[in-house]
Amino acid sequence: MSETPESSPPTSSGGLAAITAAAKTQAPGRGLPPVHLWNPEHCGDIDIVIRADGTWMHEGSPIGRKELVRLFSTVLRLDPDGYHLVTPVEKMKIRVEDLPFRAVTMAATGDDLVFMTDVGDEVIASAENPITVETDPVTGEPSPRLHVRRGLEARIARTVFYDLVERAEVVDDRLTVASGGARFALGPVGAGVA
Repeated sequence: MSETPESSPPTSSGGLAAITAAAKTQAPGRGLPPVHLWNPEHCGDIDIVIRADGTWMHEGSPIGRKELVRLFSTVLRLDPDGYHLVTPVEKMKIRVEDLPFRAVTMAATGDDLVFMTDVGDEVIASAENPITVETDPVTGEPSPRLHVRRGLEARIARTVFYDLVERAEVVDDRLTVASGGARFALGPVGAGVA
């Protein structure tokens, strides 16, 4: 039995165009769209994958325009059932292999550690945006992350993590860094973080 146009799921190109248009309505300098306030109907999945290396893919090909990736990142939301691109009228599920963003640079500004993500978010590590490090129980390899906004996190790049370790102080046999009035543990002294 063939589907009627009314029952067919939206095509990815139509959904992609709608998401692009909705993201563009947010004027520069006005901040991020209020995706947490939008409650549209779920419209299905869209063939977008954020690979573990941070590359955004659409239908198997990398999205080459950084401006477009930035636009999509502004309407990304994490819901209990996964990651979605959200507009006031559509919600489409995407796949994320690791975390949606990468923290690719870090600078110390006064007492703050300021990170820049691969999609252009600037984040000060703080109690609201903590640094957390999980350690693989088998390999001992650290897996650092930074909260960016509303449950979305960035994987901290290895070189950035090495910079954090170089800045670390030892507190209670743990390497720690301070930023934004909070202190974050990177791992035990002598573990795989050194």
